[in-house]
Amino acid sequence: MPDATLTKTRLHAGKWEGLLVLPGAGPETDVAGTEIEVLLHDAPIRGVTVEALETPGEYAIVIPIPAESIADGVQVFLIRHRPSNAVLNAFAILSGDVLGDTLHTEVLLLRAELDMLKRAFRRHCVETLPQA
Repeated sequence: MPDATLTKTRLHAGKWEGLLVLPGAGPETDVAGTEIEVLLHDAPIRGVTVEALETPGEYAIVIPIPAESIADGVQVFLIRHRPSNAVLNAFAILSGDVLGDTLHTEVLLLRAELDMLKRAFRRHCVETLPQA
């Protein structure tokens, strides 16, 4: 499945949803859910569904995110085509204490500190400038 593309459409209500496109696939092409495998820590995720859409060669993929997979740290889900072992896509979930070390969190903290410094500087300017 070297020409296949799997694009995330959304992550909603504990489910990762995507669009699988197989160029040149006709309506008779059957992509059974068993051909698409999702791994977390080398263990398969159950309940993955693959449904053909109206357009030939397009399939909707829904991957349920098990509650037991949500834990501190980074959880990486690997989506692959089992027969060819080709990686189609991947997604990660970050949660818990590891978030304190992320760049995004650092930027938010820096922004809060900058806002505090701006308020202090403005207050200082008002207090030290001579009144006209």
